[in-house]
Amino acid sequence: MLVASSEEKLARDIGDLWDSGMVPSTAMAHIEYAGLPLQSECAYYWKTRVRDREGNISAWSTTAQWTMGLLKRGEWRSRWIGRRPEPSMEGSLQPCPFFRKVFTARGPIKRALVHATALGVYELYVNGVRIGGYFAPGWTDYEKRVQVQTYDITDSVREGDNVFGAVLGDGWYAGTVGFLGRHVYGKRPLFLLQASIEYEDGRRERVTTDGSWRTSDGPIRYSDMIKGECYDARLELTGWNEAGYDDSGWAAPEVRPGYNGMLTAALEPPIRILEERKPVSIRRTEAGTFIFDMGQNMVGWTEIAVTGKPGGRIVVSHAEMLNPDGTLYLDNLRQAVQQDCYICRGTGEVERYEPHFTFHGFRYVELIGFEGEADLDTIKGKVVHSDTPVTGTLETSDDMINRLYRNIVWGQRGNFLSVPTDCPQRDERLGWTGDAQIFARTASYNMDVSRFFTKYMLDIADCQQASGAFTDVAPDAGWIRHKMWNDRLNWFAPDNSGWGDAGVIIPWTLYTMYGDTRILSTHYEAMQRWMAYLEGTTDGLVRPGYANYADWLSIGENTPNEVLATAYFAYDALLMSRIAAILGHDEDSGSYGALHEKIAAAFRGAFVAQDGTIYGDTQTVYVLALSFGLLTERLRDSAISRLVGKIRANGDRLTTGFLGVGYLLPALTDHGRADIAYSLLKQEQFPSWMYSIRHGATTIWERWDGWTEEKGFQTPGMNSFNHYSLGSVGEWMYRYMAGIEADPDAPGFARTIIRPHPGGRLQYVRAAYVSLYGEIRVSWHREGERFRLEVTIPPGTTAKVVVPGRLVEIDGVRLGAAEAKVKGCDKLSEGDAGELYGIGSGTYLFVSVLPAEAAFMTRQGESK
Repeated sequence: MLVASSEEKLARDIGDLWDSGMVPSTAMAHIEYAGLPLQSECAYYWKTRVRDREGNISAWSTTAQWTMGLLKRGEWRSRWIGRRPEPSMEGSLQPCPFFRKVFTARGPIKRALVHATALGVYELYVNGVRIGGYFAPGWTDYEKRVQVQTYDITDSVREGDNVFGAVLGDGWYAGTVGFLGRHVYGKRPLFLLQASIEYEDGRRERVTTDGSWRTSDGPIRYSDMIKGECYDARLELTGWNEAGYDDSGWAAPEVRPGYNGMLTAALEPPIRILEERKPVSIRRTEAGTFIFDMGQNMVGWTEIAVTGKPGGRIVVSHAEMLNPDGTLYLDNLRQAVQQDCYICRGTGEVERYEPHFTFHGFRYVELIGFEGEADLDTIKGKVVHSDTPVTGTLETSDDMINRLYRNIVWGQRGNFLSVPTDCPQRDERLGWTGDAQIFARTASYNMDVSRFFTKYMLDIADCQQASGAFTDVAPDAGWIRHKMWNDRLNWFAPDNSGWGDAGVIIPWTLYTMYGDTRILSTHYEAMQRWMAYLEGTTDGLVRPGYANYADWLSIGENTPNEVLATAYFAYDALLMSRIAAILGHDEDSGSYGALHEKIAAAFRGAFVAQDGTIYGDTQTVYVLALSFGLLTERLRDSAISRLVGKIRANGDRLTTGFLGVGYLLPALTDHGRADIAYSLLKQEQFPSWMYSIRHGATTIWERWDGWTEEKGFQTPGMNSFNHYSLGSVGEWMYRYMAGIEADPDAPGFARTIIRPHPGGRLQYVRAAYVSLYGEIRVSWHREGERFRLEVTIPPGTTAKVVVPGRLVEIDGVRLGAAEAKVKGCDKLSEGDAGELYGIGSGTYLFVSVLPAEAAFMTRQGESK
């Protein structure tokens, strides 16, 4: 690998920063830079080549490049600027401030960079052209850190006069944060910018935010995450972000002396408009408004194209559902206002508008105050979320399962916006840690969330308590203070099982899916403090039952808190034993392993009866005990029998809530009852995943009973129809149904385990996952007893393949013949689950014969 300070040097194969030489290794990812020290704002260029085991050397890769940000705080020369609030509007939502700065480029430009951030959110313009994504710099605990975005603006800056323009929104910093109110971190937004211009002759200049900038209010009369936006087009500042604009009527900004938090490079992916959607239907109401159906519950906003009289007021209202009378269902929004107000210029021409610093969760849009006859082109839906590239695809022969998969993906798209929020519509939208940890594995299959969750782990670490407890929400945003002072809630637990445990489970999940040990080493000390805290709050290693949330929103069964808390404590110890071993902390590994065994024994002593019944006797207690290694072999047999019996007695329906649902189908399948797992997956009666789909759901609901035929809508106080947690079944669909699994001994899919579990009357399953090494594909098809499995493994990786049934053919070669040897494919073992083969990269076709009973079950959809 060569790293050079210029493209010219790299083209001559000179690595003046780093020349790794030929390194014998199978590593293809997570190779850390090991060259000379890197400098702020410098660009570096690199390329690599490889040698295979036969000694053949590849051509050089294409040139890649990265740029350093500002590495030292002292390199910042900018000042924070803001705009003083309007005195007449004190206490109410304020207009969004506009800022501009004219700067002159004196000569041909070689390179120009700009670093920007805000306490709040910002839009940045260079010579009238917007730069960057939405809601930058993202949500962090602003008392600890704020992210900085760096943009290469070389092509945007020209010789002569140029203009930086910026608009600030209150965002999470000064706006409404869920039900925690306004001004959680600060009273008004502030902006920071520093640009570096390098000329062809070697000269450098800076442009910084300071008192020389100009500021004004403008057409955005307010814009709030929770309360929506009001935009008065009559007040537009035409040309404000371009050279030649007369800003003599603008004021000098307020200048702040400093900020005590860390200025860190943006780690999370940018938030972008990633899809535009056209409504599928429109109808005019008796009140003269228009209601559009977008055909999909989504998150973002709508763009409108309207004409109106000067000062005409048009309101765009958003909702997820409709009431029985056809009006928008707004009751579940609580204090949120999912409305944007547009006040027309009234020039007679078509006016286009979309909001700036707010977002909504909706399927239905009502246009109020529109003059004339609206049509399907009057509005356009903008789908907005963190830009986490799609990595997984999944399709089956069952349309309902395909719809469930799409609902899971849409739930993730709707709630991954800087942090993994719980819901996108009501006055909450907080980063609940328990929701995130149970869904993290599913999320990692669907999309590349490596950067997203790495940043979120910093949020979790930033709000870890002095006691060592991880919080329920990250960024905390005052949630701990709110719940501790709120007698109405009566939620005084200092930690919550399943929520705080995210501080261990999410790093382990990221390591498993992406193979990067740095997520483990970065947070190892924080995880140790958490473990010490947990152990210090036990009685004989049994944790107390003070948790507030339990198996949140379970249906028909309530799992005891102390059982949940002790089970998760044991699971954390098990993971910490593995994490310590990976990091080379062998003594810690042994201690945590022994701790897991002791907790498991304490769990059995406190909660498990002689006949195997577990205290609480809910589906979830058996699922967690089986999944977290808490039972002896005899008790495991009893637990799976008891679990299956309870599911059968409940009409093949589940009762699990947030914490149990993600482990339910895996626990059944791991213990030989994939038939029951498929019965639950395909169940269409309430409660089930398919029940909501039968009634038109296009996302995952917060509650199993968010709406039922018998009772209609659940209590509006907590009834989101876009809430990803119960979609954690997506992990099972990839890992078990399709059979694509990361080998924990070679994480990040350096070695893949392919182990499909046919069932549920499915004729075929096709799935793919784009790993760091390339695309892994699995396609299986079943006709009666005959089972065909096609597998593609990317170069440089291997796989273990478990083929169900009796294997009869590989790549057209009939097994049993003397010449039955397939290159790159070696039989490792066979057992009740099927035959195990080791394969290298390439595509392979396996054909097997399923046992008669299994073939009958898959055809008939019946269990033993």
